[in-house]
Amino acid sequence: MALVTNVQFGHYHPPNTLGVQERNPRISWSFKNTPRHFRQEGYAIEILDSEHTVLSTAKRTSQQSYLVPWPSDQPLKSRQKISLRVKVWDGEGYISPWSEEAYLETGLLERSDWQCERIAAPWGLETTGPAPEDLYRKEFSLTGPVRQSRLYVTAQGVYEAEINGQRVGDYFMAPGWTTYDGRLQYQTYDVTSMLSADTNCIGVRVAEGWFCGRIGFEGGHRNIWGPHTALMAQLEVTYTDGSVDTISSDRSWVVTTGPIRLAEIYDGEKYDATREIPCWSSPAMALPTAWEPVLLMDPLPDSVELTAGFSEPVRRTEVIQPIQKVVTPSGKIILDFGQNLVGYVRLKNIKGPRGHIVRLSHAEVLEHKELGARPLRICQAIDEYTLKGDCQGEHYEPRFTFHGFRYVQIDGWRGDLDLETSVEAVVCHTDMKQVGTFSCSESLLNQLYKNVCWGMRGNFLSVPTDCPQRDERLGWSGDLALFAPTATLIYDCFNMLRNWLVDVEYDQNILGGVPAMVTPNATLPDPIWCRRIPCAIWHDVTILAPWALYEETGDESILVQQYASMMTWLKRLPRNQTGSTHLWDTTIFQLGVRIVVRRFQLQEWLADYLL
Repeated sequence: MALVTNVQFGHYHPPNTLGVQERNPRISWSFKNTPRHFRQEGYAIEILDSEHTVLSTAKRTSQQSYLVPWPSDQPLKSRQKISLRVKVWDGEGYISPWSEEAYLETGLLERSDWQCERIAAPWGLETTGPAPEDLYRKEFSLTGPVRQSRLYVTAQGVYEAEINGQRVGDYFMAPGWTTYDGRLQYQTYDVTSMLSADTNCIGVRVAEGWFCGRIGFEGGHRNIWGPHTALMAQLEVTYTDGSVDTISSDRSWVVTTGPIRLAEIYDGEKYDATREIPCWSSPAMALPTAWEPVLLMDPLPDSVELTAGFSEPVRRTEVIQPIQKVVTPSGKIILDFGQNLVGYVRLKNIKGPRGHIVRLSHAEVLEHKELGARPLRICQAIDEYTLKGDCQGEHYEPRFTFHGFRYVQIDGWRGDLDLETSVEAVVCHTDMKQVGTFSCSESLLNQLYKNVCWGMRGNFLSVPTDCPQRDERLGWSGDLALFAPTATLIYDCFNMLRNWLVDVEYDQNILGGVPAMVTPNATLPDPIWCRRIPCAIWHDVTILAPWALYEETGDESILVQQYASMMTWLKRLPRNQTGSTHLWDTTIFQLGVRIVVRRFQLQEWLADYLL
């Protein structure tokens, strides 16, 4: 008996279907227990609302079961919560039972849905260097029993939210890295179970991240997209009687600095536990005088799109234990985790006097049997924890930084360092679904395949990057242009790359049609990279990456989305003006060799497809 299974909206995998940016999501499904000669001849799709009332039922005679068009003539609206189920039939009279329901909820699809204000710490205007995190809080009361509650939140910077002292969600480095002057992503969280019947408190910690922290090639720059961080938060509480309360970021919120004194992508995180504020995100706290009213900023410009984006979130996906403790010739203690990874080190059972510092230095290699930090260039990759002096033992893990490392040097640890109970590495990357596998009789080839998968996980963190360890970690377009066919085979990275390509086109338009070397374009303030030098492969990402996604998935929508970007680059190609047969002007600097991969074939196909 053929059964319909794995009903999916577009390229979204559960549980990433809350707060999506879709009005007409396409539907896919697969089968199990199918007889040998089973062939679908038609399908029915039933759409239900949050009360399980049938909104529409569509029946089609079709063999299609992949990316089926939205079956209703009514596009989805903001905050709309639906479920959907599918059944099929064949030409022999068999009709399958309804599939299990798949669930989806849209986000805030209209700019007018945002009622909150953009707020910042008043000292932000005076920031000249790396700044501590800011802690924002707001107490509020409820007026009745709650049916559901959603938190919509974003930051110019990186954030973590808490309600009544509990962490909201499991995202890492949210809201992610985009071209902040063109797009700012937000996230949607179901916080219904976190609310109390009495007084509640929402707290949000915000650090610099990519937005205004140091980022870029050869030392990078600060404040590329803005001089300081900012927060936008909107908590919508729906009561059982249908009424709605909205608790929005506004001038009634208060702010102070938190125990994270430094939070940088390259240099690491410094956490001072002596500055912790107990219960800072819980209600009925006696506020010390350090809390100040927030600074009310101008609204986010209309030119900046507020979007849920399309990519899966970055998450903590795996924990790895160290395999050995090494004492170096100079007497330093180094932990070996057995392989390179991207993430951070979590410490447990830290003991020592108040004010004592434990320091973690990260590197991928050893040099002369000592920690090999030289390849990091201008990147410290050091996390520090200052103890508050809890004799029961303290715990620490970074929130707003990540490192590429195999080895970690630990300085300042008091007592015995137990590899099983005191330390572990947390792996972080965009939470993509693995879709490809490979194995053969040759162990070296099997290991090579595992290395490719592992390397992809480490470099796909919010955007596809070049490396995870040194003072770079940028979305180099050439790297992805060549790797995209491989990436699409082993992980379902369609939505992540679809999301990044939107920013590629934005940066391309800013630069007069020539794609940026890196996206988001963290090199803009650097005159060396502002010459708009067209380079083979790097700028060909505008064509090669969408084409790789199309070839792997058969989804023409990515070509439709990126068509203007593709054609803009084809028209902007710097053809040799000297009469030579070469396509490229060889008199200027090129990052790569002169390679033209299927360019004119793709140009002809695109012209036939859409013109």
